[in-house]
Amino acid sequence: MTAVVLALVSAALFGAMTVGLRLGLRREPDADAATLATVSVAFAVALAAALVEAAARGPDPGAAWPYLLTGLIAPGGSAIWFTLAVRDLGPSRTSVAVGAAPLVSVAVALLVLGEPVRAPLITGAALIVVGGVALAWERVRPEHFRAIGFAYALGAVVLFAVRYNIVRGLDPSRPLAAAAATLLTGTVVAVLWARRLPPFRPFLLPGICFGLSYVALFAAFHHGRVSIVSPLVATESLWGVALAALVLRRSELIGGRLVLGAVLIVAGGALIGVSR
Repeated sequence: MTAVVLALVSAALFGAMTVGLRLGLRREPDADAATLATVSVAFAVALAAALVEAAARGPDPGAAWPYLLTGLIAPGGSAIWFTLAVRDLGPSRTSVAVGAAPLVSVAVALLVLGEPVRAPLITGAALIVVGGVALAWERVRPEHFRAIGFAYALGAVVLFAVRYNIVRGLDPSRPLAAAAATLLTGTVVAVLWARRLPPFRPFLLPGICFGLSYVALFAAFHHGRVSIVSPLVATESLWGVALAALVLRRSELIGGRLVLGAVLIVAGGALIGVSR
C-alpha cells in the first residue's frame, strides 16, 4: 500500500511540476535558466530529505553512487529537453508526449539487452503508437504551440528510457539519498549548460514539486515491485493534462483527441510496466 500511495503522489507532483514550469516560463522564457532553477530547487528538497534519512538510519554514502552517474542522463540531459518541450508544446501536450517513454524503454531492452518479445509488450506499444497518432492529428492547438517541441519531447523521452533501463534492476538501500544524488548531478549539468544565473522565484513551486516527486518515486521503488510502481507512475501524463485543464484551461485548448491520446498512452505504458 505504501508503494502505491508513493507512486501516485510522485505522478501527481510531476504533473504539477509541468504546469508550474509553464507558468514560470511565462515570466522567465529562458529555458536554460528555467532548467537550472527548477533542478537546483529540486536538489535542495531531496538533499533535505536525504539528511533526515541519514539521521534516522545512519549515513551510507556508497549506496547512492550509481545514481550520481544516472543523474547525468536524467534529469541532467532530460530536464533541458523537457523544459524546451514545455515551452513550445505546453504542459498538457508535453505530459502526453513523454508518456511514450515506456515504448522507447522496451525498444532499447529488446534491441540492446535481448529482452524477449511478449504479447503484452506489443499490445502496450500499439496503444502508445495509436495515442501518439491521436495527439499528432489534433485540429486545434494553442497559440504558443511550436511543432519543434515534439522533437524536444522525444529527446527527453529517449533519455528517460535509457536511464530507466539502467536503474530498473537496482534497489536503493537509501532511496532518499539516491534521489538527492541523481538531482545533484542533474544540477551540475544544468549549471554547465545555463548561460547565466536564473531568477529562482518563478520556479520555486515547480522545483519543490519536482524534488518531492523524485523523493516519492525512489521511495516507491524501494517499497514496492517495479511491476506495481511503474504503471502508477505512468499516470503522470493524465495528471499533467488534468492539472493543465484546471489551471491553464484557456491557453491550453485541451480537446478530445488530446485526452484520448493521454488515456491510450498511459494504458500502453501501464501494460508495458506490468508485463516487465
